[in-house]
Amino acid sequence: MASKVHAKHILVKTEDEARVIQFDLSRGKLFEDVAKEKSLCPSGKKGGDLGWFGRGMMVKEFEGAAFSLKKGDISKPVKTRFGWHIIKAEDIK
Repeated sequence: MASKVHAKHILVKTEDEARVIQFDLSRGKLFEDVAKEKSLCPSGKKGGDLGWFGRGMMVKEFEGAAFSLKKGDISKPVKTRFGWHIIKAEDIK
């Protein structure tokens, strides 16, 4: 079982925005470019990069989604108190 995830994410206000982004990514848009353009999180400037984190470091919904991904996978939209996230697992330890 993974103990750490290196993730990137894109944060937006609505589920509709998140679904459009998910569609764009499925059509080949680069995650980092979309994060820089659309993400409301300060990490967007770094292509959405959150670095490595372990369990208990993120809000429950985000952590559950991030730890369920395989390396390279991109999540479905995930709702937290901050908004809607699309999460990409860069690497897993």
